[in-house]
Amino acid sequence: MISDFEEIERNHRKLEADLSDPEVLKDSRLFRDTARRHNELGKLVSAWHRLQKIQEDLEGARAMLADENQEMREMAQAELETLAAEETRAAEDLKILLLPRDPNDDKNTVIEIRAGTGGDEAALFAADLFRMYGRYAETRGWRVEILSSSPTDGGGFKEIIALIEGERVFSQLKYERGVHRVQRVPATETQGRIHTSAVTVAVLPEAEEVEVEIKPEEIKVDVYRSSGPGGQSVNTTDSAVRVTHLPTNLVVTCQDEKSQLKNKQKALRILRARLMDQMVAEQQSKISEERHSQVGTGDRSERIRTYNFPQSRLTDHRVGLTLYRLGEIMDGDLAEIIETVGSHFQAKRLAEAPRNV
Repeated sequence: MISDFEEIERNHRKLEADLSDPEVLKDSRLFRDTARRHNELGKLVSAWHRLQKIQEDLEGARAMLADENQEMREMAQAELETLAAEETRAAEDLKILLLPRDPNDDKNTVIEIRAGTGGDEAALFAADLFRMYGRYAETRGWRVEILSSSPTDGGGFKEIIALIEGERVFSQLKYERGVHRVQRVPATETQGRIHTSAVTVAVLPEAEEVEVEIKPEEIKVDVYRSSGPGGQSVNTTDSAVRVTHLPTNLVVTCQDEKSQLKNKQKALRILRARLMDQMVAEQQSKISEERHSQVGTGDRSERIRTYNFPQSRLTDHRVGLTLYRLGEIMDGDLAEIIETVGSHFQAKRLAEAPRNV
């Protein structure tokens, strides 16, 4: 194990030197990847050194137990108890850093929000969820760009797809995918009855062209005139685009921009993300049954959360988390939820990791 960390430390020093290499500096993507890997290995090296230092201090404290002075022995015993607890924490921290890393964690994210059961109320809640994620993105300094939307007359969305760009976006949002259920009294309800509606959220890592190649002969592009809610014409040119990926029959439409070219570019970004998601799903389907049971933790078909407006209550069913501050949450205060859910699944992975560091 020590030799493994010595190798990690050597690789860290090499990456540090590479960051000053002119060939690396002139390639922005290579520089970004090198800097990311240097930072990852740096955390591992620091954690390993911290554990080593604690273990050295433990050896010193154990040696003090043989001291003839009783006061010194008592001090050593107290020090041993403190250091033993620190060693456990340091070993767990190191084990977490050694867990297999999701290669998509640093990617930008395509988020797709669709109204499910509940008609107009579901469409309104889809708009509320989009606003919630937009506000959370603001707190993180992320950028949100709408790629495609299908608005309704009442101010909701049948579907809205957006790209969220920023630092480690996918790592933060990947567990948001699933069915989000809402319980509230619709504005059109005259007798005050609570209705239950559902919205599905899909969270896809943005795929770069080098990761998912779409050949021109594999797609069919149709153009047509954009239209708004109720069939109202948005513009008088054929700017809306429908892209069909022939090998998979995946279809993406985009009409938000007045430019046909921009709509096509956005549609291709969505298509790449969906193709990459399909590739990952196919890989996961080949995992053993025991491991496959964990795939459902982020599946979009699973009901993950309930938003109860009359009681101002949010419940995340996967981790048993219940909070009574729904107004703040809908205004983008998602940090506690995202951290709790992320820690839950990290603990699951840690429980499967080898016990000895």
